[in-house]
Amino acid sequence: MASVLPEVAPGTRLLGITGAPGAGKSTLAAALGLPVVPMDGFHYADVELVRRGLLDRKGAPETFDAPGYAALLHRVRAGEDDVVAPAFERDLEQPLAGAIFVPPTGTVVTEGNYLLLDESRWHAVRRELDLVWHVVADEAVRVERLVARHVEFGKTPDRARAWVARVDEANARLVEAARDRADLVVDLSAWAPPRTPPA
Repeated sequence: MASVLPEVAPGTRLLGITGAPGAGKSTLAAALGLPVVPMDGFHYADVELVRRGLLDRKGAPETFDAPGYAALLHRVRAGEDDVVAPAFERDLEQPLAGAIFVPPTGTVVTEGNYLLLDESRWHAVRRELDLVWHVVADEAVRVERLVARHVEFGKTPDRARAWVARVDEANARLVEAARDRADLVVDLSAWAPPRTPPA
């Protein structure tokens, strides 16, 4: 288990970063200074979740367009020069199409909960990745981050804790069950991202 940030191997086209909700995936991905394609951009929109009867499970594996995600990663791996990935707009809690230009060369990072999930619809995602890092962090800190995130984007503290207990922690157990399939486990418990100096 790595306790400091590893280096990305030269020649890596697609690096996956996975881990339980709140473990620090997005923070680590941003700190690497590389283009990032977030799995969260492939959330089904709320209107589709309602149609599927899944709105109360938003964030679970079945609430993502895994085949669409794998197809876009395949285009990234092929070096296509016109790939534009979706983002996830936290203020709206909705995906935003066509938001992230992906360069046709160099290393690209993709981060999300389910990159290693042993389910047929997620296997195609893993096949596109050169390496997958699984991040872990202190459990109490991870849960508090999740609660704070839900509060920041509109839930009351009580609703936030209830959502974490009912939805996020069930998802976390799925993610942690797949950690042995990672190429490397990175412990972020003692790591803090570098601070940007004031302008």
